[in-house]
Amino acid sequence: METANTESSLFPTYARYPISLVKGKGSYLWDDKGNQYLDFMSGLAVTNLGHAPDRVIAKVKDQLDELWHVSNLFHIPAQEKAAALLTANTCADAVFFCNSGAEANEAAIKLARRYQQKVLGNDRYEIVTFKQSFHGRTLATLTATGQDKVKEGFLPLPEGFVHVPLHDIPALKEAIGPHTAAIMLEMIQAEGGIHIVEPAFLAEVKALCEEHGLLLIMDEVQTGMGRTGKLFGHEHYGIEPDIFTVAKGIASGFPVGAMLGKGYLREAFTAGSHATTFGGTPLAMSAVLATVETILEDNLPARAAEMGDYLIESLRTKLIDQDFVTEIRGQGLIVGIECKEAVGDIVLAGQKKGFLFVTAGPNVIRFLPNLYVTKEEIDTAVSLIAILIEEHVAAKGPLGGE
Repeated sequence: METANTESSLFPTYARYPISLVKGKGSYLWDDKGNQYLDFMSGLAVTNLGHAPDRVIAKVKDQLDELWHVSNLFHIPAQEKAAALLTANTCADAVFFCNSGAEANEAAIKLARRYQQKVLGNDRYEIVTFKQSFHGRTLATLTATGQDKVKEGFLPLPEGFVHVPLHDIPALKEAIGPHTAAIMLEMIQAEGGIHIVEPAFLAEVKALCEEHGLLLIMDEVQTGMGRTGKLFGHEHYGIEPDIFTVAKGIASGFPVGAMLGKGYLREAFTAGSHATTFGGTPLAMSAVLATVETILEDNLPARAAEMGDYLIESLRTKLIDQDFVTEIRGQGLIVGIECKEAVGDIVLAGQKKGFLFVTAGPNVIRFLPNLYVTKEEIDTAVSLIAILIEEHVAAKGPLGGE
């Protein structure tokens, strides 16, 4: 008699938590055993409207009965409408829809190179990015990423990417050369530890781009769609990028990414220069339209700013005497709690108490609640994280030592 094969048919590319989530609504998730969880992950900053938002459900259900896919060889009215909605509410003039943040960043890299080479007629192809950044998992975007851990085993990497430390202006100036096409950065290095770009540094980056004829690319995959307290993170700085990207929060969990850019860049992305089969389908655009319309009509960026201030202040008040915590930082509803040692055990302990959150590097606890999160839910989260940290310190010793 054959023994049943219990090995998963999936490649083991994820170190999955021992939880199977089957239902969600608002700020809460339920697993297949009926356990309830307060969700401060939002699918990694994806479900900005909370789980299963009614307006998105209705619009997608309506579209399911009409049309799913036709190919971008045809005009797609919902795609035009979604692009117009985004350009009307940002500094962008044109949009390219795709399927993920990595694909949006790939499009940005390609657009920058093609503009320099085909429109301006020069030999520029290098993109300057920053250490501790994260831009995706494709070969180009993992090379653009300023963290070595995502690059192991994928050699040789594509040419054309240079990394410098964030906020190091002399290093940035030294990195700019005759082949530099663009500078690319996140407004908050989320995966890298919740490091917020300093205004003076971004102003210098913009000035260097103008001085050297470089394009400024902003990766807003995690900071876009209201999470930081503005529709996009760069709006806090009063500086407009040439190109910026978005994904995660744009369609409430439907796989959509977008690259947005200034109108003069249309000349570089002409017919046949770039494409994607599934980008901007009628079904995907129904999710985008419902999500973006809700964010704008309910003024969720302002709500994120208010609730983010409340969350950060509550954390600082509750954890003020906790030596294990070294800093609490964030903007809007992307918040990091930096600790003196690795916090992976705290994440696992939180799950056992019905509380979901994630790390941002080994030592930083990352909170990403949805933009409708209530003060009561924040109070619960703050009380839980204080207990979890206290229990961790008690088990490990005052300074995390054995």
